[in-house]
Amino acid sequence: MAKIIDGKELAKKIRQNLKIECDELKEKGITPKLAVIMVGDNAASKVYVKNKSKACNEIGIEYQEYILGNETTQKELLDLIKELNKKEEINGILLQSPIPTQLNINEAFKTITYSKDVDGFTPSSVGKLCIGEETFISCTPYGVMKMFEEYNIDLNGKDVVILGRSNIVGKPLIQCCLQKNATVTVCHSKTKNLKDHTKRADVIIAAIGQSKFVKEDMIKEGAVVIDVGINRSEDGKLTGDVDFENVQKKASYITPVPGGVGPMTIAMLMNNVIQATKEQYKAKNNYKLIYQYK
Repeated sequence: MAKIIDGKELAKKIRQNLKIECDELKEKGITPKLAVIMVGDNAASKVYVKNKSKACNEIGIEYQEYILGNETTQKELLDLIKELNKKEEINGILLQSPIPTQLNINEAFKTITYSKDVDGFTPSSVGKLCIGEETFISCTPYGVMKMFEEYNIDLNGKDVVILGRSNIVGKPLIQCCLQKNATVTVCHSKTKNLKDHTKRADVIIAAIGQSKFVKEDMIKEGAVVIDVGINRSEDGKLTGDVDFENVQKKASYITPVPGGVGPMTIAMLMNNVIQATKEQYKAKNNYKLIYQYK
């Protein structure tokens, strides 16, 4: 039976440490502030934004929300981002996805200034990650890597299979795992003989958005299984991309849904806001920049 990777408990510990850091900044007259932009009325996005607001309040990060309607134009969105870029009191900018289809989200991400890119989605952040430089890391992949670190799961020389190639999760995870000397295979909707890949994996990270897709017969004995998926079943219950009840019988470690990767994503966002605030303060005061990301 697999050991459960408790993302909720780990995230709680991280938030407690971040609160101490935030309090120390406030003693110096520095108050971290996050600006969140949400465009449209996506129900899931409203929940995610509410959870981010709650986490900010717990840690002591100021939170400013900008809600834009479905009819928002690209120019209006970009103008808002440019305005927030200029505000010194704003340390982090987050554009909640998805956004209405008439808008270009990549152009919007590109407009966020690098020093405030706490979601790690700008071309500068992505590029630095790819060449191994210290940078903001997309929050979900960052959370997954922190889980490996906390549970002493060594990726060195391991076969890691990532199911999903999104810009938000799959692609950043490739780079994160490569930096830990893993051999990485990325599978997607066009992959042939999928089970051949998953059954040889030491670590499987599922991020495809299909409820209970990963079955017990798709993994080898003792594999580590990380479930990034968040789906809702017909009866309204949250489910992951992994058939948890059956897969846990065969895996060595496994994350639950809920209570696994989700809380870690928000915790790492909070971490990025605190670190962005520190870096901006150092830059403003002509200090040498020293990144905290590991």
